[in-house]
Amino acid sequence: MPTSKHFPRSLLAILSLMFAIFAWQIIVRLSGLPRFILPAPYDVWMRLLKALADGSLLHHTSVTLIEILLGLFAGVGFATTLGYLLAKSPALEKILSPYLVASQAIPVIAIAPLLVIWLGNGILSKVVICALIVFFPVLVNTIVGVRATPPALYDLMRSLRATRWQILSKLELPASLPILFGGLRIGATLSVIGAIVGELVDAQEGLGFLLQLGDFQYDTSMVFVAIFTLITLALSLYGAVVLLERKFSK
Repeated sequence: MPTSKHFPRSLLAILSLMFAIFAWQIIVRLSGLPRFILPAPYDVWMRLLKALADGSLLHHTSVTLIEILLGLFAGVGFATTLGYLLAKSPALEKILSPYLVASQAIPVIAIAPLLVIWLGNGILSKVVICALIVFFPVLVNTIVGVRATPPALYDLMRSLRATRWQILSKLELPASLPILFGGLRIGATLSVIGAIVGELVDAQEGLGFLLQLGDFQYDTSMVFVAIFTLITLALSLYGAVVLLERKFSK
């Protein structure tokens, strides 16, 4: 029964992908643009196989993935901790909210060069940039999720003489999970952007470096390979969050 439900959806995804590739090929043929401007799907495929064969794509992808995961974990950890404190303390929220909102008015790409100067051009600056992009949406969803817990359930837990930890683990966390996972979905997608922003500023490895290298060398096929790899990473992270949500929401 599950197979019959998922098969049409999977088939639809495959058909849409095939249609997109076909349309891409038609555009290449009709436009007559040279390969260094708009490569054909076959050119990108062959460039992908070459990058896989020489190990360059796997190496640069692993570098970017490590930055993404470290930045995602750091951003989510700090955001959920601070979000919980703000949700439980309206006074603290009033003090910090203006600064938190003001920080979002500054594009991360504008301060990324400063972070690279302050933290160096190693992995730390990329992780921090990634964490900054992930931080705010997860923070907001944490606050909303914790405050969405019904007050009557708090009264019930207090009547049962539940400890602070029991209220958190047995009530607040389960009640806020759907909203928390909503923020985590956004954060997982944005984490890819954060890592690439850091790499585009200053990096000698990673998918952002491959993007720049392909651009400088007019290797447009490599640029497409790097972009599609980033899309795959983002979809994989998003799918992992969805699977976790389904597991913990049962």
